[in-house]
Amino acid sequence: MHKHTTLFGPVPSRRFGRSLGIDLVPFKTCTLNCLFCQLGRTPATTMHRKDYVPVDTVRAELEQWIGAGNRADVLTLSGSGEPTLHAHFGRVLEYVAQNTDIPSLLLTNATLLHLPEVRRDAARASMVKTSLCAWDQASFARINRPHPDLDFAGFIGGQLRFREEFSGQLILEVFLLHGISDAQSQLRNLADIARRIAPDRIHLNTVERPPAEDSARPVPMDVLAQAQDLFTPCAELAVSGIRHESPHFEANEEAILQTISRRPCTLDDLASIFGLHHNEVSKYVTSLVHKGKAQWTHGGSDQPYVSPSGHGD
Repeated sequence: MHKHTTLFGPVPSRRFGRSLGIDLVPFKTCTLNCLFCQLGRTPATTMHRKDYVPVDTVRAELEQWIGAGNRADVLTLSGSGEPTLHAHFGRVLEYVAQNTDIPSLLLTNATLLHLPEVRRDAARASMVKTSLCAWDQASFARINRPHPDLDFAGFIGGQLRFREEFSGQLILEVFLLHGISDAQSQLRNLADIARRIAPDRIHLNTVERPPAEDSARPVPMDVLAQAQDLFTPCAELAVSGIRHESPHFEANEEAILQTISRRPCTLDDLASIFGLHHNEVSKYVTSLVHKGKAQWTHGGSDQPYVSPSGHGD
């Protein structure tokens, strides 16, 4: 398997099929320090936009991947942090549009959409998925723990302006936390804001993978189901662990460690990604755990997740 520095996957996505990830920023380079982040705490939030990785490097890796005859359902700007912090992420989206017929997806926390240049570049994606977890400044500060230069009014204003300018498909993920943002009054406030943003689709989500903070607990499924109809359009539940078949590519300890460093995975996830039987995946994971490079953690699902331990050689 050709070793990439910015590409990962394809990985099974709950809503978009097989997704090839394009990671443009170093691990946990983000404008937010969300309670529920599956990648853990953000050591220091940032608003500094720069070329964290050279665009030429990303282009070369995409050219190699496409040239090898690989396929995915979507090419996704996501991964270790907030992709719009890369000063030229729009050039990557432009390259994808010009060199493949695979649709592009930008996963963004939407905190930088108040900037005209970010809205311009984001509009180059086929689909953009933004995020909503809070309904006012106090809840924004508690749940998302943003960079000091960010405020809730600007965060929502950027999404409203982007909706006016973007002709592609806009998806809004509403992320809920039990005991923090799932009371009826809070859900109605979130639904009112979502109605103003007017996305094409709404995904209702909650904690499934191990979160940054123990206080981030999953909302019960019955509460999520009852909340769907509050939203316009009716929200889709995004918490089902739908698995997608992936073509086999070489699995080894390094490849698995690289995959779980992007996001914690269950054995089901890894089996689907690498096209292997559970027993084979388990052998690799057990070896990584014994070497101190990986560890088992528990989130809001029945299955444990494997994630990097940070203590490997």
